[in-house]
Amino acid sequence: MQTEHGLLELRRHLDPVLGTAHAAPADWWTGPRRWWGGPFDVEGLALGSLGALIAALDALAAAGAEARGDAGSARRVTTSSALAAASFDSIRHLRVGGAPPDIWAPMSGFRRARDGWVRLHANYPHHARRLLEALGLDRPEQLDGAVLERTAHEVEDAVRGAGGVAAAVRTRQEWQESPMGRAAGAEPWIRWSLEDAPVRGVPAAGPGGLPLAGVRVLDLTRVIAGPSATRLLGALGADVLRVDPPQHPELLDAHLDTGFAKRSAVADLRDPFQLGRVRELAGAADVVFLGYRQAALARFGLDAAALRDTFAHLAVVTLNAWGWGSPWADARGFDSIVQAACGIAHLCGSPREGRPDEDAWRPGALPVQALDHATGMGMAAAAVALLAARRRGIAGSARLSLAATAEELLRAQRPAASAQAADLPAEALRCDSTYGVLDFVAPPLLLGGAQLEYPYPPQEYGVAPLAWA
Repeated sequence: MQTEHGLLELRRHLDPVLGTAHAAPADWWTGPRRWWGGPFDVEGLALGSLGALIAALDALAAAGAEARGDAGSARRVTTSSALAAASFDSIRHLRVGGAPPDIWAPMSGFRRARDGWVRLHANYPHHARRLLEALGLDRPEQLDGAVLERTAHEVEDAVRGAGGVAAAVRTRQEWQESPMGRAAGAEPWIRWSLEDAPVRGVPAAGPGGLPLAGVRVLDLTRVIAGPSATRLLGALGADVLRVDPPQHPELLDAHLDTGFAKRSAVADLRDPFQLGRVRELAGAADVVFLGYRQAALARFGLDAAALRDTFAHLAVVTLNAWGWGSPWADARGFDSIVQAACGIAHLCGSPREGRPDEDAWRPGALPVQALDHATGMGMAAAAVALLAARRRGIAGSARLSLAATAEELLRAQRPAASAQAADLPAEALRCDSTYGVLDFVAPPLLLGGAQLEYPYPPQEYGVAPLAWA
């Protein structure tokens, strides 16, 4: 049994909903404690965030067993280092017809500025257009020169002002002294808003059934964090319907990576009829996941406060990049951009041999998109914890952010310098899909010692009806 605290005890953030009596069971995970190496305990973040979900699933199972009067019938939920490592790097294990996905667009990544470094994100076409517009460019080939003419903060301000995505690479101290960093440092990993509500049951899985069978999850998120959470909830039995806007479709590789175990629909919220249909779906759901900027959602009455005011039973789990008390609370951001801003990229930086003095050091990154995946597991844990609390007459919402997850990692004890990377086996699974043969990795949980599986592969993007199954 592991007794280490810190990141392995992220389940403590569920205490406001589940109480403090949910001690971690023995051997809820197996395998080595380190495998990626590097200056941060990314392994602890991966295992601890999965441990929070396991704690929530245990609480839901206990509540269901109590309601049925058959305590002790639930299957144990566990994970392993190998499953966590594969899941947190799932897109790099994905193969479509034998070919790996193209993860980064050419204009995404670190660029040298006049006084330092800046990180750009241009994977989505509309962000790529705004990046070029912000710097007055006609072609991507002009990007390096244009960035080098400006300071990192000038690039950040110009791109953000044009609706693009960029962050100056800050030191840890620079971030902590900024208004955004001070706000992030005061943010809990999960921020709860709870209230008394009429007691409402949750579809109860019988012995041997999937824990979330009969639960409806409306997914209004994109990229990695939210979709990775709902992918896993779908594997656990939930009916997951993801809805995207037609004007900004999801990238195909992202859809194929996180689209397992859910249906994909498209709705234009600017159309009153389609907006009304999405609101009807929310009212009939058990959980709604929100990942769009709150100002944009509020225009359509789909922000967390509006949904909770209208649907008292609903569990609403919301994500943003920068934290909820931050001056950047409604700003765009991605895992890599948050790493650049908060000091992680600087602390992961390294010298490059054989380079001129002015280019001898380069910022770095975590071995995987750990902020995204850990935040996603926290979202899943929060959703399941709120479902468990419904039986006690408690309802509410939970807010998470990539910046708060980064703070958990940055505050944690660093691995010993001698900690080395280790290879962990990642079993490749294969299935047919609308998009060809897919190779992928399994969900990161075991039920009663048996591997959890995705019930079906990613469906054709955007073709599902706006209706529950």
